[in-house]
Amino acid sequence: MRRLRLKFPYPGQQSQIIDYSLFAIGLLALVCMLYLIKLSTENINYWETRVERLEKQHQPSLSPRQRTSHRGRDASQQISQEIRQEIKKASEIMGQLNLPWESFFNAIEFAANKEVALLSLQPNVANQNIRINGEAKNIDVLLDFVEALERENVFEKAHLLNYKIKQDNPQRPFIFLITATWNQAI
Repeated sequence: MRRLRLKFPYPGQQSQIIDYSLFAIGLLALVCMLYLIKLSTENINYWETRVERLEKQHQPSLSPRQRTSHRGRDASQQISQEIRQEIKKASEIMGQLNLPWESFFNAIEFAANKEVALLSLQPNVANQNIRINGEAKNIDVLLDFVEALERENVFEKAHLLNYKIKQDNPQRPFIFLITATWNQAI
């Protein structure tokens, strides 16, 4: 059997322009990335120095004897109270972010139909309930929606707080407010 002499690319297929252009594009990408890294490190350094400056401003510049005085204690207690308040606010926000939104939306979407328009959902993490505002075509549709919410496993209780007929609309829809308590197990 005869030996094959394969050479890639063939002598007529060599394209140095493409090779050099790809190399140039790679170098350009490298330079861009290095520039972005430089910008981000400068940004980080700026914010670190700013944080340090703010921390120094909040620390009282008192002598060691004065630090143990009553004023030093009051200032440190005030700062610690501010920190506690910020931690409390942050935990409230984390509680709202950690709500099982997908299961809420799925349950409400399953309970609703084409004759119910939901206008707003207002969760209250502290009381573990959610307020649902909306419009319904008629009272029967509204009551069916409340019953469907009560049947969902996500909600323990669903109550119609109030409703009224929208007089300025010729179709006379019912505007409603429902409150529902969500299940502890979800």
